[in-house]
Amino acid sequence: MNLIKVGIIGYGFSTKCFHLPFILALPDRFKVTAFFQRSEAPGDPRSAKRGTHCTVDHPEAKHYRTADEFFADPDVQVVIVCSKTDTHAEYAEKALLAGKHVVVEKPFTRTTEEADRIISVARQTGLILTVFQNRRWDSDFLTLQHLIQNDALGDVKEVEIHYDVDFPFWMRNMNKKFYTPGDGMMFGLGYHTIDQAQLLFGRPSSVTCFLRVLRGIESEVDDSFTMILEYGPPHKDLLVTVKTNIASCMQEQLKYFVRGTKGSYVKHGTCVQEQQIFDSLSPKDPRFGVEPTGLNGTLTTSYCFDDGSQNLDSASKKYVGRYPTLRGHWLGFYENLADAIQKETKIAVEPGQSRDGIRTIELGRMSHAQGRGVPWA
Repeated sequence: MNLIKVGIIGYGFSTKCFHLPFILALPDRFKVTAFFQRSEAPGDPRSAKRGTHCTVDHPEAKHYRTADEFFADPDVQVVIVCSKTDTHAEYAEKALLAGKHVVVEKPFTRTTEEADRIISVARQTGLILTVFQNRRWDSDFLTLQHLIQNDALGDVKEVEIHYDVDFPFWMRNMNKKFYTPGDGMMFGLGYHTIDQAQLLFGRPSSVTCFLRVLRGIESEVDDSFTMILEYGPPHKDLLVTVKTNIASCMQEQLKYFVRGTKGSYVKHGTCVQEQQIFDSLSPKDPRFGVEPTGLNGTLTTSYCFDDGSQNLDSASKKYVGRYPTLRGHWLGFYENLADAIQKETKIAVEPGQSRDGIRTIELGRMSHAQGRGVPWA
């Protein structure tokens, strides 16, 4: 099997923590061939501190300082766009027109207009365009999907999806007063949870949104939001709340609260994969993605488990107990990408789905500005 040659735009936090560990964990599928990093390489890369420049950490890869040179490299087969949000659409389009498959970091684009344009280019070129929606492979989300698919919750009627944080250190960088597309927490943490909601239930019929600024400054840029999604058939009775709050003092943050006709599921905590990467644990380590049992969610259901593992309450005749969290698998994104490039499967994260996430954010801001729910359009 020929190695897929990868070129990466940017050498910041996203590249080093969310992409390279997983690409390098698949040495039989990928080879990092080139970087586009504008900063000049240190005079003596061998004496420079690791993590400061691509030439220090990956001396075998080519280093380009201009976009034209990078996109002209005939060896690069797939481009990973890890630059600032305002360049995502530009660089994705350039890569496609240069004959390369493309992975775009989230958020996909700043507007649906940008998303539609590069999706059109991908169709014209016949190349793969996808978005790094790695949170689809979170341990808790995989568990929720499993419970829904196996009817443990019945007909789901109400869902809360949270990504709350308690005044994190990086909030000090959110100092803009005036909004431009791509700003705010809906485009940040919220883009993950909006994607999860739409993967589970599809496009909503209407969006109602409340934006807030809790970081102590006057600003048009949201740091907290509550979004309510309503649906038509077959989910006409479903209400989905997607929420991020930066003033959330909890030991383990609430993640999911789901209620259906057959059961409920309550989950706290955050998927361990991010912290494990920070701790330099390899994605190939058998411990990677395995959540501590103390964080297992609480499941109550009338569903009868085939494996005989139910913990039946004698009075209600329902299973009540901690349900084991499935192993998280962010590596699955890049495994799927390799298979799709080699035409062994379809790409898992379709760009149209990520485009719909951008549209939902736009409708959310419209809803907040108008003080009412707005229909999907």
